[in-house]
Amino acid sequence: MKDAAKKVISIQGAREHNLKDVSLEIPRDELIVFTGLSGSGKSSLAFDTVYAEGQRRYVESLSAYARQFLEMMQKPDVDQIDGLSPAISIEQKTTSRNPRSTVGTVTEIYDYMRLLFARVGVPYSPATGLPIESQTVTQMVDRLMELEEG
Repeated sequence: MKDAAKKVISIQGAREHNLKDVSLEIPRDELIVFTGLSGSGKSSLAFDTVYAEGQRRYVESLSAYARQFLEMMQKPDVDQIDGLSPAISIEQKTTSRNPRSTVGTVTEIYDYMRLLFARVGVPYSPATGLPIESQTVTQMVDRLMELEEG
């Protein structure tokens, strides 16, 4: 049962804006879509409850020095939220005319992710599935000399 609890975001008693004591479980690590009539509480649930609490908890976890530069969000009107990760939210507007823009480039997180993966990531060969290890020039020359001509 504990493993199942970790795979959902559990919301109990959400009353933000027009939400009326809503309780639900949202699957984690999946694409989730909220649909409904205008004014039914989709944005209140997604942004004003889930995102606001995730962002608030993240900022709360930072040092006092770091928090002074960030705006602290109000705690949403909700009894309890479990299974929540730090959250980001991206406005749905065109910020760039470049068709190659991605979430990573628009939010400027791409450079940080690239640095993170370069420093702590382990690259694997797509052909063999084995980890790729660094080699000296001598090791590379020796390997090339072992190959057949042509």
